[in-house]
Amino acid sequence: MLDKFYKQFKSGTDIRGVASEGVEGQPVNLTDDVVARMADGFVLWLSKKVSKAPETLTISIGRDSRISGPHIVSICSERFKRCGATVLDCSLASTPSMFMTTVDLGCDGALQITASHHPFNRNGLKFFTREGGLEGSDIEEILEYAQNGESPAENSCGKIRKVDYMTDYAKGLCKKIKEEVNAEDYDHPLKGFKIVVDAGNGAGGFYADKVLSVLGADTTGSRYLEPDGMFPNHIPNPENAEAMDSVSKATVASHADLGIIFDTDVDRAGCVENNGEEINRNRLVALASYIALEGHDDGVIVTDSVTSDGLKEYIESIGGEHYRFKRGYRNVINKQIELNKAGKFCPLAMETSGHAAFKENYYLDDGAYLMTKIVILLARDKSGEAIKSILAPLKQPVEAKELRFSIKCDDFRAYGERIIEELEKYYSDKDGWTIADDNREGMRISADKDNGNGWLLLRLSVHDPVMPFNMESNEKGGVKKIAKSFYEFIKQFDKLDISPIENLLSE
Repeated sequence: MLDKFYKQFKSGTDIRGVASEGVEGQPVNLTDDVVARMADGFVLWLSKKVSKAPETLTISIGRDSRISGPHIVSICSERFKRCGATVLDCSLASTPSMFMTTVDLGCDGALQITASHHPFNRNGLKFFTREGGLEGSDIEEILEYAQNGESPAENSCGKIRKVDYMTDYAKGLCKKIKEEVNAEDYDHPLKGFKIVVDAGNGAGGFYADKVLSVLGADTTGSRYLEPDGMFPNHIPNPENAEAMDSVSKATVASHADLGIIFDTDVDRAGCVENNGEEINRNRLVALASYIALEGHDDGVIVTDSVTSDGLKEYIESIGGEHYRFKRGYRNVINKQIELNKAGKFCPLAMETSGHAAFKENYYLDDGAYLMTKIVILLARDKSGEAIKSILAPLKQPVEAKELRFSIKCDDFRAYGERIIEELEKYYSDKDGWTIADDNREGMRISADKDNGNGWLLLRLSVHDPVMPFNMESNEKGGVKKIAKSFYEFIKQFDKLDISPIENLLSE
């Protein structure tokens, strides 16, 4: 059982904490000693997982651009070496590339030092084996080793070797584009195309220099390719409005055919059309679904729970089946793997946040791989209109809103679950409202034209004492209609902070 101190580091299937000073009220908790204990815990866990002695392990390690990365890499590398393991130091690297070291370099395990899109002062540890990313229970086991101070025996045979794996990883993406485009100028399939990249000063700058430019694309106008762990320009996050505005402006200003944006560690991505229109969230899921289902008569697309009704219609219109599941990229990926094992063809699992895992790519959520698939689509069509025509049938909501309600009690999960149960009862016999027949997370309920012409979804956050609340409507003013109905239900729960919906209704 984890104590309060070590429990704070568990963030789903990652470890995260505060690694740098600089934010008031956030003292460093990823201290040198704590990081060393976590590194030892990973060795013990990995040794048991792959049934190999610590001194026979090969472990790769990489980092994103944040300022604490090099120091944490140094601590972990030395701890791995101390127990006799061979350490491959990949330096600045994307998170997906670290998984790929278990495939291409035969590493028993891999460690990426990253905190995704979180602020500069935070950092974390993300682990992989050849089977993919770890589960939450694995993280707990590693943290229990750390908490108990358990470590592998010392062995002097360990060594650290620098490797430039990102160059090889980029070559693999280049090879894929060349083969699938099969252009007349085979080595330069992107010649004549202009594609800009906004890396947000994270680890994604390589995609412009080592992939697009190498294949002949003009990347002039790309932004923030240089790694800078203070992220001085904008948050490297495709879900962030400022970040998307940045890449949109860069695309239009450069008269580019496509704009690409990555999060800090490149496991997520988004893009924009040549006119600057965002391809993000539902539009990105739709485009990825089209690509994944191309050449197949049918297939299941797994998504998180907050996707629009229009996306479901779109996936069905192109011959697919939409399986709406839970938030959390590991949740959708695990469901994808489960469905494939059960005999269903499930080529894609995707969150609206930009995590996209293709079956053909080891079920790995890789932003660079997703963008590579889109670049291939772009390059095959010389008119530059393919993406527009593919997305044209997708119905977009007229209005959409997400609110977040904090739960103000210790047993927040039980309280939230009771609210969801009561919500189902409240709307079960209410005229004009229909409870979804595929609720797998929270409660999704549709409203007819008299009640807002859309839907609402109330669910529990995966990790926090928060209830996210989503609404979409197909008409102007519909979200407020839905909100008014929901408010009459939710106002009875005094341990829920419902000020966000009260503020919305008072506007």
